[in-house]
Amino acid sequence: MIEVSAADQSLTASADTPMLGVYAALPAGLYPPFPPVELPGGLGGLISRGGFGQTFFFGAEVLGLSFVAPSGRRVVAGGRTVKNVQGYDLTRPFVGSFGLLGEAVSVTLRLRPGLASAHHSRPGGLEDVPDSRARFLWQQGSTLHAFHFGHEREVQGVMAEFGGAAHTGLLDHRSLFPGGMGVGEGGPLRDRRFGWADGGAAPEVPALFARVAASL
Repeated sequence: MIEVSAADQSLTASADTPMLGVYAALPAGLYPPFPPVELPGGLGGLISRGGFGQTFFFGAEVLGLSFVAPSGRRVVAGGRTVKNVQGYDLTRPFVGSFGLLGEAVSVTLRLRPGLASAHHSRPGGLEDVPDSRARFLWQQGSTLHAFHFGHEREVQGVMAEFGGAAHTGLLDHRSLFPGGMGVGEGGPLRDRRFGWADGGAAPEVPALFARVAASL
């Protein structure tokens, strides 16, 4: 299930929707808050991990979601508009919770406009580009990837700074993580925040967050 509202620049989809399926469903000129790659778990897995490769605050791009808490309770948080939250805002705590707060059922994302996009790759590591303006930046082995969208001239400038060559073909990283995509050093991928490892653990959970999870 994918519902796109071009007027609101938002998208609502079931949590099991493939990430590349979102790209296929979008009209020209609108982009989701993730690069054109496929990762384990589709949108639900992405939200649980707190995004992938982005160089901006991913939580602000998730407008709402519904999820099933560990207790079995169905929870609806947020929605298509930003100022519609009554009581506790559970949307942002859920993003990046690695399943501690439950399992996502549906997700509403903010879409951003862009006249052009580009995906470049080149040899190197994240330490080589400390000041990159690319919206998405990640490393696979010894290859660095950058994806950016926006005004055509801006995209050209960002990719000129990054270097490399245009990357062709779709990236499906699911086979790299048969045990699930978790945090860990030495894995096949990494972004600005984490190294991603097959079956890796979730980050350490603060005590207060654990209490919130238990209350659901």
